[in-house]
Amino acid sequence: MSGSLLLVAGVDEAGRGPWAGPVTAGAVILDPARPIEGLTDSKKLTEKRREALAPIIRERAAAWCVAHASPEEIDRLNIREATFLAMVRAIEGLGLTPEEILIDGNALPKGLPCPATAIVKGDLTEPAISAASILAKTTRDALMREMDTAFPAYGFAGHKGYGTAAHAAALTLHGPCPHHRMSFAPVKRALQNA
Repeated sequence: MSGSLLLVAGVDEAGRGPWAGPVTAGAVILDPARPIEGLTDSKKLTEKRREALAPIIRERAAAWCVAHASPEEIDRLNIREATFLAMVRAIEGLGLTPEEILIDGNALPKGLPCPATAIVKGDLTEPAISAASILAKTTRDALMREMDTAFPAYGFAGHKGYGTAAHAAALTLHGPCPHHRMSFAPVKRALQNA
């Protein structure tokens, strides 16, 4: 990469809302010499398209990292702070120090290594954020599929830990498993009723 190019890291998360599993953050520094077609908000892409783009991003990006904050950390810190923790871990794991960080959303974690900007809906407008959102989502989805193998009663492979009717029914029937976020109201209720 040429020295005159700014090293810009895009950062986004997946899994703020679910009742189970980690919150996952991706950080990506794209290489302008190796463009990637079709980057946009991971939620706007089909699962098949995200799964196709993820290895291309890993191969062509100048640097990338995906990091997590666990359900225990979410319960201890709260979801906002745990999301920030996952983001900082992803940025620190890049192996390159960016000169600028663009983060999807309206708030920034503390202790970043360079200037940063929060961009609402940044995953739609900034390719590096889009790439980060795709890596975060595909990595987290793969984790939830693994979790489904260990705890098949909850249907994690289908709903990825989000609060669906099927997930609520499984919680009522079986109570929470170790991957649930005990501080989240529906999980807390299931725990009290177990």
